[in-house]
Amino acid sequence: MTAARPSLPPLPYRVAERSDETPDTAELVLDPVAEALSPFVPGQFAMVYAFGIGDIPLSLSRLDGSRLTHTVRAVGAVSRALHALPRGATVGIRGPFGTGWELPSAQGLDLLVIAGGLGLAPLRPLVRAALATPRLYGRLTVLIGTRTPDDLLFCRDVDDWRGAGAQVHVTVDRPDGDWQGEVGVVTALLDRAEFTPGRAAAFVCGPEVMMRATARELVHRGLVPDRVRVSLERTMHCGTGHCGHCQLGPLLLCRDGPVVPWSRAEHLLSVREL
Repeated sequence: MTAARPSLPPLPYRVAERSDETPDTAELVLDPVAEALSPFVPGQFAMVYAFGIGDIPLSLSRLDGSRLTHTVRAVGAVSRALHALPRGATVGIRGPFGTGWELPSAQGLDLLVIAGGLGLAPLRPLVRAALATPRLYGRLTVLIGTRTPDDLLFCRDVDDWRGAGAQVHVTVDRPDGDWQGEVGVVTALLDRAEFTPGRAAAFVCGPEVMMRATARELVHRGLVPDRVRVSLERTMHCGTGHCGHCQLGPLLLCRDGPVVPWSRAEHLLSVREL
């Protein structure tokens, strides 16, 4: 099937809803002002433009027809501007760009969804898609690692996923006095996951060090490297593979990624960049 051609000039979208997930992270629900972008698949991203400041790549954290949902953390000039947008404000969007999680290729397999911090955002549509068609897949396990209990995203979704039959386990690096769950790195939660290694697929997103450790542990436990998919991040400017800012070895991540199998990513992430 031929992929939809992304929109190169940004199309205007209006902030229909805005909510705070954490003190520095907001969810923006965007509706097209007129023409809508081609449909996205879980794992793809858009270039989101804050007028007068610039644009940044943001994965979709929810897919709902022509409505786009992005989860943005205020860390730089553009993300701070987007984070501060009120309801009714307008942004420019280009996309869809990049590769997706390819969930249909995992039909019949146990699913492991492993997120670190904000990495839960691009994995959220995948979890929703898997739960919408549970007969197509085996057991679904979602493992989440975050800094503190207050940094956990999508708390209502997490409860809904448990209610829909998914195993969901959460660990934090720095617990507060009220936290009664797991403490430590997300790879320690693998002991709680129920899956058959030879018949399982994993989808991993988070800080690079977390993805390396998680993917290596999954392969050590018997998962096929081609069935471990990670979402890589580099500086992206054009989104079309022309500027070269997102190059990682032979890959241009805006075009050949961000989602790639571990069999391809392992060597690239083991080479120190100068």
